[in-house]
Amino acid sequence: MRYVTLGRSGLKVSEICLGTMTFGNKQWNEWVLSEEESRPLIRRALELGINFFDTADVYSRGGSEQILGKALRDFAPRDQVVIATKVNGPMGAGPNDRGLSRKHVLDAVNASLRRLETDYIDLYQIHRWDYETAIEETLDVLHDLVKSGKVRYVGASSMFAWQFAKSLYLADQHGWTRFVAMQNHYNLVYREEEREMIPLCLAEGIGILPWSPMARGFLAGNRSRQGWGQTLRAKTDDYAHRLYYADSDFQVAERVMEIARERSLAPTQIALAWLLAHPGVTAPVIGVTRMEHLEQGVAAVGIRLDEAECRRLEEPYRPHPVLGHP
Repeated sequence: MRYVTLGRSGLKVSEICLGTMTFGNKQWNEWVLSEEESRPLIRRALELGINFFDTADVYSRGGSEQILGKALRDFAPRDQVVIATKVNGPMGAGPNDRGLSRKHVLDAVNASLRRLETDYIDLYQIHRWDYETAIEETLDVLHDLVKSGKVRYVGASSMFAWQFAKSLYLADQHGWTRFVAMQNHYNLVYREEEREMIPLCLAEGIGILPWSPMARGFLAGNRSRQGWGQTLRAKTDDYAHRLYYADSDFQVAERVMEIARERSLAPTQIALAWLLAHPGVTAPVIGVTRMEHLEQGVAAVGIRLDEAECRRLEEPYRPHPVLGHP
């Protein structure tokens, strides 16, 4: 495993981040793994050198944070791991149980700390833009969290580039803590982030943490034009069907499989190697449900694609509408 700095911060993270949306309870989603099924994957990730773990309060309504916090407490010294979580999604039925208001952020961070069994969060991320709360209010409370010691760094997730630019400008103007990372939707079948968000991140020294680097399994090569696919996740993941499955997406996936066969590698390793080769990409956030998925993902760190292979992978791409955030 290699370790790199997260943007211009001094924080060192593994080049693969283990995303834990797949850990929690099956009432939230059928394809989610239970605690018993999840713990061996977290332990093995640590053995493979992963020190960076990403979750969110909304995943399994806190269940993912609970499983991750307990496992890391049992398997690793707290100061040797980097824990990232997110805030914004609905956590209850009340009008203040969601969003990025001062009230909800303060309530949410304390709840996440309890579930994660820690007294600080390394990277606290706003999960999406809140159109009902002024970003100034959110930036101010995030700054207070950093100064209080409950949060070490702050980051953001999918939004429009103008929104992220405004956030960075306001933080600089008011002396608030600046975002150090952008967790955005970026993979071989969704590359619209290359237009504005990624150039902005490169210019501002922001670390890029692509979510869904394997397109929710689409780039594994097991999806079908005639149906959703054979795996449980493929059969039940309606969100993935809304994001992908265009003809050009299948053409890209076919190129991934061609090169994977030529290199005797897994298709997901080709998809990850392509991402890791791009400037500014710090650590793709991979979700796994099987041990071989985890080990293949870590092995992708050492894979290098040549220019001709990259051109073949990129050639079938066609522009998409904005996907993954409103």
